[in-house]
Amino acid sequence: MKVKLDENVSSLALEPLRLLGHDVDSVIEEQLAGADDDAVWAAAQRELRLLVTSDLDFSDVRKFAPGTHHGLVLLRLRDPSRRATEQRVLALFERGEAESWSRCFVVVSDHRVRVVRPPS
Repeated sequence: MKVKLDENVSSLALEPLRLLGHDVDSVIEEQLAGADDDAVWAAAQRELRLLVTSDLDFSDVRKFAPGTHHGLVLLRLRDPSRRATEQRVLALFERGEAESWSRCFVVVSDHRVRVVRPPS
């Protein structure tokens, strides 16, 4: 799966996700750190990648309607530390949950995953 990690998502997850077989890049690797959200979003869409972020600017499901993009995962964790973020992201991808999230809007909390799929 093609994934882009936003700058607010732990870079510690980058290599473990690659070892799981995913094609992962990050905003930091691409030198987009500090870029505005539109630039990050455009890069993810241009590269056909699922964007993983905790940036609330991406939280409007109407603006990022399922089916209009390549996938968006919004992390809403109580503990947004690097280690907690890394562990939660890895758990999602290790279980294979993320494989079905292409074109979906996904909100991930500590104990729940809500997937809004595109209309059939």
